[in-house]
Amino acid sequence: MVDRIPGNQAAAAQQLNELTLLYRFSNTMLSTIRLNKLTHLILAALTSGTPPLFERAMLFLRSEKSGVLQGMLGVTTDTADGLTVVGDETSLSSRWDIGDDVILRQRDTDFCARVRATRIELDEGCNVIKRVIVENRLFYIEDADCEECMACSFINHFDISAFAAAPLVARDRTLGIIVVDNPASGAGISRDNLHFLQLFANQAGMAIENSMLYNRIEDAHSNLRDARERLLHGERLAAIGEMAANLVHELKNPLITIGGFAGRLLKSLPSACREHHYADTIFKEVGHLEKMLADILAFSRKPTICYCRCDLEETLKECFDSCALALEDRGIRLTPALCPGPWPILGDAYQLKQVFLNLMLNACEVMPDGGDIEVTVRRAPSADNYVQISIKDTGGGIPADMLPKIFNPFFTTKRHGTGLGLAIVNRILMNHNGSITAANEGKGAVFTVTLPLTEAHE
Repeated sequence: MVDRIPGNQAAAAQQLNELTLLYRFSNTMLSTIRLNKLTHLILAALTSGTPPLFERAMLFLRSEKSGVLQGMLGVTTDTADGLTVVGDETSLSSRWDIGDDVILRQRDTDFCARVRATRIELDEGCNVIKRVIVENRLFYIEDADCEECMACSFINHFDISAFAAAPLVARDRTLGIIVVDNPASGAGISRDNLHFLQLFANQAGMAIENSMLYNRIEDAHSNLRDARERLLHGERLAAIGEMAANLVHELKNPLITIGGFAGRLLKSLPSACREHHYADTIFKEVGHLEKMLADILAFSRKPTICYCRCDLEETLKECFDSCALALEDRGIRLTPALCPGPWPILGDAYQLKQVFLNLMLNACEVMPDGGDIEVTVRRAPSADNYVQISIKDTGGGIPADMLPKIFNPFFTTKRHGTGLGLAIVNRILMNHNGSITAANEGKGAVFTVTLPLTEAHE
């Protein structure tokens, strides 16, 4: 009876140590909702200490769509030394913590890079890993049979001799796995350590799921906030539009009267007299005001789109013909570079023509002394069922600080501009499920329009 007391004491001490570690780990899991930090804490806890539970640990998360296990992190005893204990080490309320510098150091290792580059296909990959996922239970492999398996390269890739793989389970759903081994010493994994790994993985799985759910809630909240801001912005624009439409109607008739009388004075006054110059100025400024009011009315009015199948190439050629005189007057060379079509689009041909005319005339205005305009049509690189139209000029480009603002209503750099031309262009394209971007390229600016095709051409 006396001889068995030391053994019982050792077992009790081992159990107390395991319980302390589990309590500390549980407290650690509750201390952060950052998934990145959480994964580092999990693997560092498994590979730190003297002696460590394991010499190496890898974490793989399962893709919900493809089911593939993607390597997320790999930590060894050499990189787990940054784990610190917060609170009294003997207290059950203590927890681990890890600094951002340690996280960066762990991610920058060659071993972690190899883990992150690893994808395990469950249908064709390692049979052991597949069983861990399917059966939701821990597996320990310590014989040479697994090394000779030709089903995957997982074992050889990491030079594994004996390893344990534990599932990360939350609500009967396997989120991923933790793989541990002892490559430096070649030592096997004890039954006590396997039992601890299973308990540890159960808590880790719930913590990872909580972190993922929190991140989803954060994303949903952010999207809801953005939608609310867009709705409020839309309501403000609608109010401004209604007010602008009323003002336009109130101002239009007096302007027409003023312009009419100014035109009559121009015809009746001698061109050399001072009054003729005054009348000419009034006539021109009234014209600018009428154009501004027309733009405001066009922007504030809810557009009516007559959707029909139209040919983009034909629409662009009509724009080229309409701009021919402006191009000739300014000495501008137009170079069309249209990939072979057809380019069928479902939309309003008149409004699309407005888009390209506006962009080309804007390019003409920034090149009063001549230059080049290149119009390119090609399939969008990011999607086969979209066409991309680029209009590039040599007019000096757009100041970098103005690039994010040029599609905002009433933003303009022109002396007599309304700041609505590009805003109207942007709105027309949005109504056609398209988009527009602006950038500086070469000696000028390039505007790129992306529109959906009604069907992919061969």
